[in-house]
Amino acid sequence: MKIKELLHRWNESANGPLTQEAYEVRLPVEDAARLQALVEMFPRRNIHEIITELLSASLNELESTLPYIRGDKVVALDEEGDPIYEDIGPTPRYLELSQKKLQEYRRLLADPH
Repeated sequence: MKIKELLHRWNESANGPLTQEAYEVRLPVEDAARLQALVEMFPRRNIHEIITELLSASLNELESTLPYIRGDKVVALDEEGDPIYEDIGPTPRYLELSQKKLQEYRRLLADPH
């Protein structure tokens, strides 16, 4: 989800599984003021929902901007038969770690004991 899509989403209900972990951050006063303005503008959303959704949108945007760095190894061919080279930039590692952590969270959600 892009950040610009949040305004639409905030006018609807949002749900989904959440971690048991809570993250505490201290914000610059300018950011805190902007968050409070959003809470006032979107009273159906509390501060925690807004922070969660902003963070999610920011992570999605960050992921889409990670640079592709072409390696030497051909990993596939496109529909026209042209080679697709492996990505040796940060994206594969980021995606690998994200999937690993996601599987850990899913196991915890499935069996919290």
